Amino acid sequence: MSELDEEYQLEYFHQEGFERKECPSCGAHFWTRDHDRERCGEPPCAEYEFIDNPGFDEPYSLEEMREAFLSFFEDHDHERIDPYPVAANRWRDDVLLTQASIYDFQPLVTSGETPPPANPLCVSQPCIRMQDIDNVGKTGRHTMAFEMMAHHAFNAREDIENPDTYAYEGEVYWKNETVRYCDEFLDSLGADVEDVTYIEDPWVGGGNAGPAIEVIYRGLELATLVFMCMEQDPGGEYELKDGNTYSFMDTYIVDTGYGLERWTWMSQGTPTVYEAVYPEMIDFLKEHAGIEHSDEEAELIGKAARLSGQLDIDDVDDVEAARGEIAATLGVDVGTLRDLVEPLENIYAIADHCRTLAYMLGDGIVPSNVGTGYLTRMVLRRTKRLADTVGVDAPLDELVDMQAERLGYRNRDTIREIVRTELEKYRETLERGGRQVERLAAEYADRDEPIPLEEIIELYDSRGIQPDMVEEIAAEHGATVEIPDNFYSLVAARHSGDDDAEDGGGPTATGDERVAELPETEKLYYEEPERAEFEAVVLDVIEREDGYDIVLDQTMFYPEGGGQPADVGTLSSDDETVEVLDVQESNGVILHRADGDPGKGEFVRGAIDRTRRRRLMAHHTATHIIGAAAREVLGEHVRQAGAQKGVESSRFDIQHYERISREQVKRIERVANEIVTDNVAVKQEWPERREAEDKYGFDLYQGGIPPGEKLRLIHVAEDVQACAGTHVLRTGDIGTIKILSTERVQDGVERIVFAAGDAAIEATQRTEDALYAAAETLDVSPQEVPETAARFFEEWKARGKRIEELKEQLAAVRAEGDSGGEEVDLGDATAVIQRVDADMDELRATANALVESGSVAVLGSGLDGATFVVAVPSGVDINAGAVVSELAGRVGGGGGGPPDFAQGGGPDVEALDDALDDAADVLRRLLQA
Repeated sequence: MSELDEEYQLEYFHQEGFERKECPSCGAHFWTRDHDRERCGEPPCAEYEFIDNPGFDEPYSLEEMREAFLSFFEDHDHERIDPYPVAANRWRDDVLLTQASIYDFQPLVTSGETPPPANPLCVSQPCIRMQDIDNVGKTGRHTMAFEMMAHHAFNAREDIENPDTYAYEGEVYWKNETVRYCDEFLDSLGADVEDVTYIEDPWVGGGNAGPAIEVIYRGLELATLVFMCMEQDPGGEYELKDGNTYSFMDTYIVDTGYGLERWTWMSQGTPTVYEAVYPEMIDFLKEHAGIEHSDEEAELIGKAARLSGQLDIDDVDDVEAARGEIAATLGVDVGTLRDLVEPLENIYAIADHCRTLAYMLGDGIVPSNVGTGYLTRMVLRRTKRLADTVGVDAPLDELVDMQAERLGYRNRDTIREIVRTELEKYRETLERGGRQVERLAAEYADRDEPIPLEEIIELYDSRGIQPDMVEEIAAEHGATVEIPDNFYSLVAARHSGDDDAEDGGGPTATGDERVAELPETEKLYYEEPERAEFEAVVLDVIEREDGYDIVLDQTMFYPEGGGQPADVGTLSSDDETVEVLDVQESNGVILHRADGDPGKGEFVRGAIDRTRRRRLMAHHTATHIIGAAAREVLGEHVRQAGAQKGVESSRFDIQHYERISREQVKRIERVANEIVTDNVAVKQEWPERREAEDKYGFDLYQGGIPPGEKLRLIHVAEDVQACAGTHVLRTGDIGTIKILSTERVQDGVERIVFAAGDAAIEATQRTEDALYAAAETLDVSPQEVPETAARFFEEWKARGKRIEELKEQLAAVRAEGDSGGEEVDLGDATAVIQRVDADMDELRATANALVESGSVAVLGSGLDGATFVVAVPSGVDINAGAVVSELAGRVGGGGGGPPDFAQGGGPDVEALDDALDDAADVLRRLLQA
């Protein structure tokens, strides 16, 4: 018996006449009202029984089923909440994509640190599971994008010593009520509840665990009811399936997941989930791919679909073997079945992937090479490849837009533009990457070895080369390659970790025991950011290798964080003044790194560098303004990807899918300075986290996700952000904002460098100084510099071209006339050996001219070290690389190249002539060899 067996002995099961059984096929324990049932009912222990035989009274669309679920739970005293974005890293720093509804409440609500938005609640949460990407289209039931309908209840034990420990208390409801709700919802839809089985399957994940129940109806898993009540504990008494031990927590949470797509599928009984979820798009794709089926073929597809629940790449190593079993069961040739269903599988995957892309792009994810951006790019490129393979003749941006429209996104124009831009990048990548694949294929063909999987994953990761393209090129070069069925899951696993951390936030100060025991420092800089002097008491002084960490009861010194450098200044007692060189924060205690010890218990006067602070305040507030202006000009998808505030200038990195044009820079600058000249107040407030998120959404967290139940919000005009930095009191205090430059720091991330206030004036003056200096050099007015520089550049290019022409003419003259070089008879050819003290371009031109006249050229130059160029006409059996190698060795260097043209040299110019004197012997020896 399982260690959690007792947890499944629900009063509800016994009251309703359920019987607990063990499946003879898989060994799972399950509960059923049907006393004659033997098996658990889940594939592969059973087949789908609802295809062409819907399990509910009437068919539902996605929208209708979602509303039925939410309305049912609203009628049962649950509050409906809005879904969160699919980009979970908008409010969490430990994951990338939302994979379940419980992600909305982790880690702060599930830990009991903050209250949930409602209790109990219901939601229909869009999710994306990249690990299912290889199953999509093949199994008939997997979708990478899906909605997890869920109801949640957050409970805390009533017998704990301090009920105020957690943000919620007491029990709302637990296991019996959860199963009853599921039963009643099924019954409300007309399901035959006698045919429903509840399979016991303990859940573990993320350090938590608990009993869980899978809800199976007519062969399809419709829901999972998780009862999160345990936490990993080395001394725990329960060892679960992951090999770790667990103990019960003070909090316990109802965590349910009802798959919207599967409930909709059950109501319609279509061959696969895709016809139920994407009916219009499936028809559109089949029409544009020219896919038609006879009645006989359609019947065969339907029969195969009933068996497809047994086909899961996570569990079946060889998809073809699994397909073969289905073909054998149906009595058809596996090749016939493959030819029939593979195009459909691609159509299904395209529909699902387009919905995934609509979610990702609609929620503001910008394709890039890292984090959620990488995963978006991977899905987009795979979708394009599938569309090309099956022959869909509709543009991909149109296909994604069909799903974006259905999902109600308002940024559809931006979504289409991003898709088009990404496809152009992909085309350029394929052109460059194809040559790399050819070299790799030739290399492994020579070794008579298959191309390793790691090489193929790296090709996809770095170049976007699809695995089937590698297969095609490899076959052309005689190389082999084996692509596993879960290839894309393996690629996604490479990028399933945290996003790159935001810039800013200096190194955390050492949190030793003395610091941990000190009270939090009172932060005066929030209330009076323009104040530069204060008084305080020294609570402790900790000696370090490079100075002293001084802890005060209160401070005006801002500690490094959020991309803002620390304040510097002095601390003075009656007897000593010390320089504060750095300031860090450790668990609320602010540490002032100083060059001296003012004495523990001393009364000190603090003074910060006022000019530095004012500049940092101006730049920090300007960062918020630049971000707001960039969103207005470039689009709502723009989000902060990093920032660093400085004294002379600051930088602000944003997620954006293309280069920022000069015209866009000017528009951003104009919008930013309009906010400055409006002189609006810069306000701060400290609301509770849930209240702030409900009101302003997750765009609050542009600069990272701060801890704690309360947030400090900074309001600058319409922009609202959670921010711990110092700011000016009014935007007019900034003076002006000047964008100095923009650059691409990585694909999908643009950097804006700017200056504010005095620093903006100084930066502008430096630019003007450079312009005036250029004007003086060119002897024109500053306004004439661009035109004059362009003219000079064109003249410079023309002169360079003319010089090259003259070099070629000189080379031809040397080759045709008596150039003074030594002519050596090699039998079938003549060699010209000559010293020409010229640059490499002229040497090459002379050598080419001699080859065109039929001569072998051996040229040496002493212009910049000892240099050799050797060129050989076709049909002459002399290796130019070997000649150069020998000659270069005689001047202390080396060189080489292909048989027809090579170059090299060395530092010993004095040995150049002797080497050229020996060149004739070298040529004859190599010719004889």
